[in-house]
Amino acid sequence: MDMASLARRPDGRIEIRETVSTPKGPRSRTLAGFRGVLTPDVLARAGGRATQPFDAEAVAARAHELGVPVSGQGASSAATQLLGLLRRGAALDPVLAGALREALADVSAREPPAQLAEVIEWVGASDRERGEALRGLLRVSDRIVASRPAGRQRRRRRFPRFDSRDRAA
Repeated sequence: MDMASLARRPDGRIEIRETVSTPKGPRSRTLAGFRGVLTPDVLARAGGRATQPFDAEAVAARAHELGVPVSGQGASSAATQLLGLLRRGAALDPVLAGALREALADVSAREPPAQLAEVIEWVGASDRERGEALRGLLRVSDRIVASRPAGRQRRRRRFPRFDSRDRAA
């Protein structure tokens, strides 16, 4: 069966490879390579070079299974951005809001897990916003540590400690 797969290279690159059957046996060739995050552009480039049917969703799912970050998966990426904007107070045209409700009526939805409830506000936040929040937390942590009294000091012993080991040897 001809298919596309992912291969990790020793230098950290990840390649999307295509395997095809030939009279001389199976052959593999690189469709696209990337470092870090698998983006829709990389998937499009790989799909454009493929000689066999290319299933971008299957490649993205496999990347996710392997722990490779996958960015911008179509409508989910747009929904993440929209949710982030709305959570930060952006206004939405009421006509568009109605159209969205109508379009989402048939989509199955699940409540976020309880352990993620507090994290939901960060959905759609930019790297810059996350970085600013982290720096703020580190500043607060530094102030807390600086405001605490010094740790318990050991009392100095009045007499030197006896040592049974012979230091002359």
